[in-house]
Amino acid sequence: MRKAVFPGSFDPLTLGHVDIINRAIPLFDEIIIAVGVNATKKYMFSLHERMGFINKTFENVAKVKVDKYSTLTVDYCKTQEADFILRGLRNPADFEFEKAIAQTNRKLSNIETVFLLTSAENSFISSSIIRDIIRNNGDVSILVPESVSFKSKK
Repeated sequence: MRKAVFPGSFDPLTLGHVDIINRAIPLFDEIIIAVGVNATKKYMFSLHERMGFINKTFENVAKVKVDKYSTLTVDYCKTQEADFILRGLRNPADFEFEKAIAQTNRKLSNIETVFLLTSAENSFISSSIIRDIIRNNGDVSILVPESVSFKSKK
């Protein structure tokens, strides 16, 4: 079974994330969207809300599962018997950052990282930009799936 873990904070889920997941579905038998929990990080959305956005967006996709984790990604992958880590790349800076993590993960385990380039129409979208728009009462509906677009936090 080809099982991949797509780790991230998903604070919030964006159309860029959705694009990567949808394009990865034919490549894997199962994709676990692993929502990271970091006690030192301040999130805009609670873990429950973040997981809810993902569950609602992919509720009719049997290959997609949602879980939380607070360990090293490779350790989480081992507990899930996943041989792949899925990552999306928006630009060359993402590649340089992700390459170092992928090489470290490969050194720590036999888990391969699979990179997918975001579609051109989603390459500028980032969760941090979306959070800034939300903080300033802007409309994010064209940048996030419907499960997130009705949410607004000040």
